[in-house]
Amino acid sequence: MSGSSDEKKPLTCLNMSKTKIEEDPSSLDSVISNLPLTIVPSIAKSLASCANQQENNLRNRTFRPGITKKYRKRAILKNGECNIVQSKLSQKRLRFLQDTFTTFVDTQWRWTLLTFGLSFILSWLLFAVIWWLIAFTHGDLEEAHLPDVQAENGWKPCVYNIYSFTSCFLFSIETQHTIGYGVRTTTEQCPEAVFIMCFQSIYGVFMQAFMVGIVFAKMTRPKNRTQTLLFSRHAVICQRDGELTLMFRVGDMRKSHIIGANVRAQLIKTKTTKEGEIMSQYTTELSVGTDGCASDLFFIWPMIVCHKINQESPLYNISASDLIQQERFEIVVILEGTVESTGQTTQARSSYLAQEILWGHRFEPVVTYNKEKQGYEIDYSKFDSTLQVDTPLCSARELAEYHKLQEDLRASATGPGGKLKNI
Repeated sequence: MSGSSDEKKPLTCLNMSKTKIEEDPSSLDSVISNLPLTIVPSIAKSLASCANQQENNLRNRTFRPGITKKYRKRAILKNGECNIVQSKLSQKRLRFLQDTFTTFVDTQWRWTLLTFGLSFILSWLLFAVIWWLIAFTHGDLEEAHLPDVQAENGWKPCVYNIYSFTSCFLFSIETQHTIGYGVRTTTEQCPEAVFIMCFQSIYGVFMQAFMVGIVFAKMTRPKNRTQTLLFSRHAVICQRDGELTLMFRVGDMRKSHIIGANVRAQLIKTKTTKEGEIMSQYTTELSVGTDGCASDLFFIWPMIVCHKINQESPLYNISASDLIQQERFEIVVILEGTVESTGQTTQARSSYLAQEILWGHRFEPVVTYNKEKQGYEIDYSKFDSTLQVDTPLCSARELAEYHKLQEDLRASATGPGGKLKNI
């Protein structure tokens, strides 16, 4: 491969327009461009593939979801819910009933409210039947012993002013909730009535505490805090400090911040082992961080979480065309921390499929200083907005080989002391 042929087909896989080389003979770039070069075949092949990708896949740099008809099934939905369906569990109902409180907290609101209402109505009816049986066995429901004639014949009932089952039902409600209207009261005539009154009072307090506790725990779950934690709709890949970097944005809508926020990312992809075993849900941890910090966040404004695609990254061999046409994987992102207002730990989740990663884009800034308000202003209308930037379409491995080749060429063009060799 010679320098003249390079002018027709560039060696670089960078998505950049050609620039004219200066004619100054002392220029290092001009010397290198005129050198007769010999390239290792493997590197030449990879560079040629990069050039082909640049020409054939330039139109795909602005790829967005909706073009591909078929999507890989998600493990984590965009709203953070786990797309998991359990089946063939032995003694499932018994195991769930043994942990009744957690079962009611985890169930849907309509079932919780239905259980809340039925627990009271059924208990009222049950004790109303018991009170009716006590009055019936004692003879209080006979016509000669009804409340209107009790003063005349001197009959003393178990409970005053009981006419029918409706009266027993009303007395059951008054006893269980200690309402005490003063019309129906228990007498010392029937010991069983005194015992049932004590038992129902204790049961009513226990039932109210149990059901109110379920509703309160369900309303104050830290899971609801995740509704105000935001993940960007897309992830992006672009160059940052000379390295291809995968990035996504996280934000918090509330003024009460997440304390000790920590972000993680995991790649779920099919892997075949050396023994031929196919692991369809193989999970790999991705090293992520923000700016110059690690995965721990000082989460006061929206932040961009980065993953450098280097030799340790599972995305090292993936190019733009692979991402769009061939690769099938899912990146699960997890944000954990303590809710400042309640002190409870919460976890927000989201995921990105290969089709939801924009190659050659970066996020628009959303934080600016407002002089009028004397504070930093966050524009959430730009939270998902991205800008198209020049980015290599080849993989990070091919890009690293290209950069290494450039360094070798510059080293061969310079002599001792960094001086240019005479050509």
